[in-house]
Amino acid sequence: MTRFQKELISTAVYFLVVLALTAFVIKYVGQRTVVEGPSMNDTLENGDNLWVNKLGYHFGDPERFDIVVLKVPYEPGTYYIKRVIGLPGETVRIDENGVIYINGEVLEEHYGKETIDTAHIGRALQEIQLGADEFFVMGDNRNNSMDSRFEAVGNIPRSDLIGKAVFRIYPFSKFGRVGK
Repeated sequence: MTRFQKELISTAVYFLVVLALTAFVIKYVGQRTVVEGPSMNDTLENGDNLWVNKLGYHFGDPERFDIVVLKVPYEPGTYYIKRVIGLPGETVRIDENGVIYINGEVLEEHYGKETIDTAHIGRALQEIQLGADEFFVMGDNRNNSMDSRFEAVGNIPRSDLIGKAVFRIYPFSKFGRVGK
């Protein structure tokens, strides 16, 4: 085998290893995600680029107020970015004034962009019981978000959570952590 052939094989193996490692990172560790739409305004805005930690939830549980990327149940291949509001086993309800209750207690939070109007309370007007592996998610732009309040989305099984949005990588002027 000539020196050129050895170099060619070595370079090909190198590129295959790099490609395999890249595929592994994207599939199991993390990925870049672009925000589309206004449902997370003012926290996140259309066009923001986020780094999503896909590995973290293999070792720990999602927490209340985490910003998560999830599969959209009614639209295969589509993903949403929302905030975790209700945790497994809890009950969630939103009253006529737009106040969120978890297990009968007012949820103390400051993420919602505005008071939830009655047209956007959805199925949460009645108490919703979350299963042992289900989450209730909402967008921060509460009156402009398709989320767990509506039947089309509903309660989110843990298996549909892709990962946690960790930090914004673009635009550079807003670079840094997102979330809590």
